[in-house]
Amino acid sequence: MKIQFAPLNIPLERRLQTGAVLQWIFSFIMLAKLWFGIFVILVYKNYWFIYIPYLTWLYFDWKTPELGGRRSDWVRNWTIWKHFRNYFPIHKIKVQARYIEKRTHLVKTVDLDPSHNYIFGFHPHGVLVAGAFGNFCTDHSDFKELFPGFTTYLHTFHFWFGCPFFREYFMSCGAVPVTKSSVSHVLSKEEGGNISVIVLGGAEESLYAYPGNFTLCITQRKGFIKMALTHGAYLVPVFSFGENDLFYQVNNPEGSWLRSAQKKMLQILGFTVPLFYGRGVFQYSFGLMPYRKPIHTVVGQPIPVQQTPHPTQEQIDQLHQTYLEELRNLFEMNKSKYGISEQETLVFK
Repeated sequence: MKIQFAPLNIPLERRLQTGAVLQWIFSFIMLAKLWFGIFVILVYKNYWFIYIPYLTWLYFDWKTPELGGRRSDWVRNWTIWKHFRNYFPIHKIKVQARYIEKRTHLVKTVDLDPSHNYIFGFHPHGVLVAGAFGNFCTDHSDFKELFPGFTTYLHTFHFWFGCPFFREYFMSCGAVPVTKSSVSHVLSKEEGGNISVIVLGGAEESLYAYPGNFTLCITQRKGFIKMALTHGAYLVPVFSFGENDLFYQVNNPEGSWLRSAQKKMLQILGFTVPLFYGRGVFQYSFGLMPYRKPIHTVVGQPIPVQQTPHPTQEQIDQLHQTYLEELRNLFEMNKSKYGISEQETLVFK
C-alpha cells in the first residue's frame, strides 16, 4: 500500500484542528481506561489519602449523572472545541416546513418555544457521534445564538458515568446517562427550556456507519416516544448529514462472523465496537483519525406532543409513526443539498 504523507507546510490552524480531534479520539478510546488504570494503581500502591476521599465523595455523588449531571461552562468553552468543530467542519442548520437556508455562518430560521421541553432524536449514530458532541457538548457551535434560553443534555451510554475521574470530565461537557430516570429528570423542568438529545440508533446503528449508508435502527425503539408522551415533551428529528462519511469499517455484512461477534458483544455488554479506520495524523492512508468531511446537522420541525401520563400502546405507535414520517421528510427535503443522490432513501430497521 502506498502511503500518502501530509505536506510539511500545513498551516498552523489546520495542525491545531488535527490536534483537537486527536485528543477527542483519545478521550473516546483510551481516557476512561487510563483513568481506571490510574485508580487501580492508587489502590494497589495504597495511596489511601487519595482514593479513600475520592471513593467517599463518589458514594455521595453517585446519583449526580441521573440528576442532570454537573456541566462546566469553562470546559464547554475551551478553545480546543473551536478547532474540533473547524476540522470537519460542523454546521448546524434550523429548518421549518419545507424551507432551509445554509450559509457559512449559522443563521436562525426557526424559533423553538422555550416554555416547552424537547427531545431531539439524533440520527445517524455514525462511529463516534462527532456531530452530536460538537453541537451539543460544546459552546462553539452557536447553539446558544440559534436556540436562546435552552439547555441541552446529550444522553449517552451509562457505563461512562461509572468510570472514576473520567465521569467528572464527561459530565462537565453536558453529557448524562441515557436512562429512564435521567431523561425523566431533564424533561421534568416545569418552566421548560430543556432539551434531551438522544442518539436513538445506539451502538447497534454504529455497525451500519459506512459512507453512503442511511440505515437507521429505529423501528423497535419506542421508549423515547413514551417519555415524550409522559412528560408532554415535543419531539424534534435531527439528521446529521456527513456523519457516516468520517470513517470506513472492516467489512461486516449481515451473517458474517464479525457481525455475529459484534451483535453477541452488544447482547452481553450493552455496547459493541465497530472496527473502524480513517486517516492518520501525519499521513492520509490509514489511522484512527476521521476524514475531513463536512457535517451538516439539520434540526427539523418540532412535533407537538400532548402530555399523557399513562399512554396506551396505540398512542405510542401512532406518535412513533408520525416521528418516522417527519424524519423521512427531513431527510428527503435536504439530501440533495449535501450531495446525496435523489435515489437514496432512509432504511428503517
